[in-house]
Amino acid sequence: MNPGLRRALRHPSFVAGALLTTLLLAAALLSLVWQPWPPEAIDIPAKLQRPSAAHWLGTDSLGRDVATLLLVGSRNSIVVGVVAVGIGLVAGVALGALAAARRGWTDELVMRAADFTFAFPALLTAIMLTAIYGPGLGLSIVAIGLFNVPVFARLTRGAANAVWARDYVTAARAAGLGPWAITRDHVLPNIASLLIVQATISFATAILAEAALSYLGLGTQPPQPSWGRMLSEAQTLVFQAPRLAVYPGLAIMLSVLGLNLLGDGLRDLLDPRLTRQR
Repeated sequence: MNPGLRRALRHPSFVAGALLTTLLLAAALLSLVWQPWPPEAIDIPAKLQRPSAAHWLGTDSLGRDVATLLLVGSRNSIVVGVVAVGIGLVAGVALGALAAARRGWTDELVMRAADFTFAFPALLTAIMLTAIYGPGLGLSIVAIGLFNVPVFARLTRGAANAVWARDYVTAARAAGLGPWAITRDHVLPNIASLLIVQATISFATAILAEAALSYLGLGTQPPQPSWGRMLSEAQTLVFQAPRLAVYPGLAIMLSVLGLNLLGDGLRDLLDPRLTRQR
């Protein structure tokens, strides 16, 4: 067995996080090809049914199948996480690498812009965008993605500055390589592990933020299922049918927990200093 794979299988956080994340991805992929019931099917006479052979997790206040809503909701969470983290990763890494390579006023401008963006968290940005364009999944993705940009920009800039101080980068500059060539060939490959770990953790944050925005009515809109909106709809029935709040709450908790454990495990496995200690 490959030594790296053997070390990964011995890491409890990585294994637990990988299993939970795989379950999330499997649920999202399964919802693309199979669903117990149509997610928009409303059956008022069958509302608030307990789990049964026909409805594995019961039905909600509109008679919709809860298991189907959870499956399709996982797909929406994956889409939000991937796109929002992708926006932050691409734009943030580009800005952070630019700041580290150019220094001077460019560095100062990028960092002050990052500070300004931090003053507008995803929720506040979503509220502002909703006031202008109306609520929707796309606006949630944009708001979460914009919040991720300064996170990746700061991380990239700090890690890149450490790489720029290395002797092999000084040798590359002496050999005539320009700042962009050094960034491509030396800086980005050496900070890739940090970016992967941060992307995993930001993915968990994006899922949590999307659930919060949907809970407030600013995210995914009906009839598209969302874990956050399932929680919002269940709050008025918490004493009559508490399971309607438990299921999406568990889905959010396990997804965020799995991604955070996976990020912690990747950090330990990709950090050479921690690897030597283990």
